[in-house]
Amino acid sequence: MHTTTTTTTRTLAIAAALTLGLALAGCSTSNSGSDAGASSSTSAASAHNDQDVMFAQMMLPHHKQAVEMSDMLLAKGSGVDSDVAALAKQIKAEQSPEMKQLTSWLKGWGEPADSEHSGMGHSMSGMMSDSDMSDLDQASAKDAGKLYLEQMIQHHKGAVDMAKTEVDKGKNTDAVAMAKSIVSSQTEQITQMQDMLASL
Repeated sequence: MHTTTTTTTRTLAIAAALTLGLALAGCSTSNSGSDAGASSSTSAASAHNDQDVMFAQMMLPHHKQAVEMSDMLLAKGSGVDSDVAALAKQIKAEQSPEMKQLTSWLKGWGEPADSEHSGMGHSMSGMMSDSDMSDLDQASAKDAGKLYLEQMIQHHKGAVDMAKTEVDKGKNTDAVAMAKSIVSSQTEQITQMQDMLASL
């Protein structure tokens, strides 16, 4: 019985020491400077590399175009296949906040949102050309769903490729986390869109 009490006491002492250590660590970081918020945002801003910048500068117009494509489709009204319209709304809901985050990172890193990367237009992986966008815009509500799915599959594949490069070569932990999320969600949506296309 005595050994059990000793073990319990020792375990409690270790737990208490760990808790105290964490509490002290928390205190030391928050009291490190007169403005701890500024120092932590400065270190976060510096923890990136050229790949992170390129990822953000390329993914921003890529997402912007996906939202434009979704808006074009949704503007066609109730004649659009309801499953395709629901997917377009989901894509907008996912990519709009990511666009804000990408813009915020670039601003924090002191990098322009527009660069030579974002000026590459349709040569960027998966981007639609002006004529592709025009085709979608001119399509009837009935035909637009199929065209949207075909274009968005290509668009997503391009985004997944860019995101995989970021996962492999990026330094900023938040940007890499977003890239992993894009790979996961958009790969899933590609499969979903291929199934939808087969059933239209």
